[in-house]
Amino acid sequence: MTTITRDDFLRMDANDPLANFRDEFFLPKGGIYLNGNSLGAMPHAAAERAKCVIEHEWAEGLIGSMNTAGWYDMPSALGRKIAPLLGAKPNEVVLTDSTGVNLFKVLSAALKIQPERRVIVMQGSNFPTNNYMAQGLIANLGRGYSIRFAEADDMMDAIDQDVAAICITHVHYKTGHILDMASITERAHAVGAAAVWDLCHSAGAMPVDLNGCNVDFAVACTYKYINAGPGAPAILFAAERHHGKYFQPLTGWFGHRAPFDFDRDYEPIGDIRQMLSGTPPTVSLSLAEIGIDILLRADMDAIREKSMRMTDLFIELVEDRCGKFGFELVSPRDAKHRGSQVSFDKDDGYPLVRALHERGVLCDFRAPSNVRFGFAPLYLRYVDVWDAVEVLYDILATGSWKASQFQVRSAVT
Repeated sequence: MTTITRDDFLRMDANDPLANFRDEFFLPKGGIYLNGNSLGAMPHAAAERAKCVIEHEWAEGLIGSMNTAGWYDMPSALGRKIAPLLGAKPNEVVLTDSTGVNLFKVLSAALKIQPERRVIVMQGSNFPTNNYMAQGLIANLGRGYSIRFAEADDMMDAIDQDVAAICITHVHYKTGHILDMASITERAHAVGAAAVWDLCHSAGAMPVDLNGCNVDFAVACTYKYINAGPGAPAILFAAERHHGKYFQPLTGWFGHRAPFDFDRDYEPIGDIRQMLSGTPPTVSLSLAEIGIDILLRADMDAIREKSMRMTDLFIELVEDRCGKFGFELVSPRDAKHRGSQVSFDKDDGYPLVRALHERGVLCDFRAPSNVRFGFAPLYLRYVDVWDAVEVLYDILATGSWKASQFQVRSAVT
């Protein structure tokens, strides 16, 4: 039985070096937001930024804002800003398109490095979009391409001389398990394969060192821990050593050598901008900059330290208070191997999540039985951890989750 009290959590908040960042976000009154691993909270400054873009840059500046407001360069400018958070050079990152579209582009480029090979190594338990995009790509390529699915325990053995590229998720979306980017990339390079990484659940939540790990290509969303807004453009990284040497198939005008020459035939620009396709989504990119700027003012090591401590405490409390109700931890117990989330396996997990939402504790459910709690250290307090577990215990102890209104499945879980 734990001897820690709610007052202990309040004292942690009083000594939290990140505590002041909470005031920069809009959070529901009386609620506890444990879903920043799906969609980050809205920065207060985002509303004013959106108003400026719509009412001034668009309404008054019109097309001239492509130059005067920096719309044209925004994918690259924001890439340069966020690059240090990823361990990348300023000229190696752009913000563009969705994570899935970017994965299609970088995986296409990666396969050209070893054009005679036909095997891609992926996790079968990936977030499905990764698998779907790879399956769609090889269906269009034809010529005998295949995917070799492997999980963490047999990943190294799966990477052999037949492999053209690996396409691996850094932090698993269900379990939060962190894969060793450096050693897996080293293994891929040892057999001549390219390394593609998905950083959706690590970018903004922990230090990432793409160049230190010698990664070839990477993608990440910005709407989770970067707090860029729903559907915000995603991150695309291509190592400088590959610039001008790869081909990506979505050859839109923004990736052309001189887009405003309006040449008939495509000629790639030869740097990271070759990964751009169409006209950038200006409003979304403008909002993304707010979340990026907040992160740049924070200390990523402090974010990671708080994340590890909060998730450790959450596991301890849930197992102490709620273990008897059939919760099974599926996230790594060692915080060094766990991202900024905690997942438990629970029969009837979906109605339990619905009941938690009814009580103001927002988490999510991943089929078939994964109850997932995300911890965004910039705006989550330690006392929220305590209070969330108290609500969870009450719902389980009273059986209120069994009510009929919680059994109906919503379109989004």
